Amino acid sequence: MSIVVRDVHAHELDSILELNNAAGPSILPLDAARLRRLHDTAEYFRVAERDSAMVGFLIGFGAGSGHDSSNYSWFESHYSDFFYIDRVVVASRRRGGGVGRAFYADVQSYAEVRHPLLACEVFLEHDNDPVRLFHGSFGFREVGQHVMPGSGIRASMLVKDMCSYAWVRETYGGTLPDEPWLGRPRVPVRTTEETKA
Repeated sequence: MSIVVRDVHAHELDSILELNNAAGPSILPLDAARLRRLHDTAEYFRVAERDSAMVGFLIGFGAGSGHDSSNYSWFESHYSDFFYIDRVVVASRRRGGGVGRAFYADVQSYAEVRHPLLACEVFLEHDNDPVRLFHGSFGFREVGQHVMPGSGIRASMLVKDMCSYAWVRETYGGTLPDEPWLGRPRVPVRTTEETKA
């Protein structure tokens, strides 16, 4: 059966929380409040379905979003423009079946017309050789390492050049054509304080 990647729906957050927290040590656990903040602020939050069942999700933020992750802040201190993959989770029973590749093809398609770099990290403390190999096969390279405050987890900081970005920027400037295949950034939910301003 084919894999469908689509925007998340708010009513799916409980299932996403369960999926995240069952993912194992290579993914930081979440609580419901933190997941809600990610949902409300992420520029990119998509799920994958196979056989009509949710089998994973990917959350991402563009540069300048103010995302509060220390790994995101590391990239922000080293690069002026990038798209950051905050987390990608695939259900354990579906790993190795192409879901991760479908997500990365989708997020790259989204990012390459908007940012010159795609950025993410891979934890080094766990047996993550398959994850590092997966990212290497997609053209990511390590540009540094970062120890996450509080957890002490060391992460390999990875980037991939978005080869299409320079041509898109030169041809279209900051205004992309109105084409359905380009997708649009999610509009973050405004906080009460922002609404009052």
